[in-house]
Amino acid sequence: MRLSGVVSLLPFFLLAVAHPGGHGDHDQLARRKFLAHAKRSINDCRDIIEARGIESRSIERRAALAEALRSRRGLPQRSAVSRRDFASVLAADHESNRTDLTAGSTGADIFTGDLACVLQPEVTIGPYWVSGELVRTDLTEGEGGVPLYSDYQIIDVTTCDPIPNVYVDTWHANSTGVYAGVVAGGNGDSSDLTNINTTHGRGVALTDADGVAYFETLFPGHYTGRTPHIHVLTILNATLLPNNTISGGTAAHIGQVFFDQSLIAAVGENAPYSTNTQVLTLNSEDGIMAEEAAVMDPVMQYVWLSDDPSDGILGWITIGIDPTAEYVTSAAATWTENGGVTNPNAGGGPGGPGGPPGGPGGPPPPASSSA
Repeated sequence: MRLSGVVSLLPFFLLAVAHPGGHGDHDQLARRKFLAHAKRSINDCRDIIEARGIESRSIERRAALAEALRSRRGLPQRSAVSRRDFASVLAADHESNRTDLTAGSTGADIFTGDLACVLQPEVTIGPYWVSGELVRTDLTEGEGGVPLYSDYQIIDVTTCDPIPNVYVDTWHANSTGVYAGVVAGGNGDSSDLTNINTTHGRGVALTDADGVAYFETLFPGHYTGRTPHIHVLTILNATLLPNNTISGGTAAHIGQVFFDQSLIAAVGENAPYSTNTQVLTLNSEDGIMAEEAAVMDPVMQYVWLSDDPSDGILGWITIGIDPTAEYVTSAAATWTENGGVTNPNAGGGPGGPGGPPGGPGGPPPPASSSA
């Protein structure tokens, strides 16, 4: 039985609101200040991360995870699996399946990924966060799509150490661009009231001693106004409830993860992604990605587990956070023992609060929207 596990969060210097529209000058200034601080902090950590063996352990972990996933799916191990300012991020290839690898290539050649990415906290959390979701690893729930196995490592940018025992809350659209747990204009068929009781693509996981949270989900589809992305929220000092949800704690980071355009295209050739009739927004057209990529690389590194997309993708990213930060969240809905309950303050008109910018009936997406 699921009960509500609403996260109680305290204000820092930003206020999250339910409306997914643009931010004012003050919000933009706060975001720029954080990004500048984060970039400096992450650069300061590079040598420390390497000296403490954190990066070498990460390489070993990713290599072992790829081997275990291939073994679990009955796939042959691959020795030459094809590797990885905004323009440079868009031009970069984050696939660690480099064609120049040989049978003698080591895990360091394939699974490296230094602390190159700190994701910005959003001024708004976006209109589709649902509080009270289950602590769990598998988020697929029988949905169709390309499997995505995700390794998120959380690093404290003030100490350069991994942060254990942090809850990582993640959510994203399904293969045809619809978020579970929310009924709103622009989010699929808004007349389908049963969507409030769906939970695919949503879940919470606790980081281990190396600051790693792991999820098994599906590659996210696109919807009008946004490139495919995954939301990530980190919650410190939360309490695990008997019903396997969490309560309390503070939100120290709210950000988004992105993917190479070439990977999006390759995934999109497969059903059910290929049935998605919504307009595809390119990475180069996405304002949130542009703002993050202006000072850091917010794109997940990855390997295909085989030549068949149905066998899935292993992706990884390192996220640096300041654990002393506290941000306010605003939920579109809450999952309870009786199913989903809409937040009456979240709005819900087409293209308005609760719906993505640029959704049906709504205006074009502002550059700083965060659906």
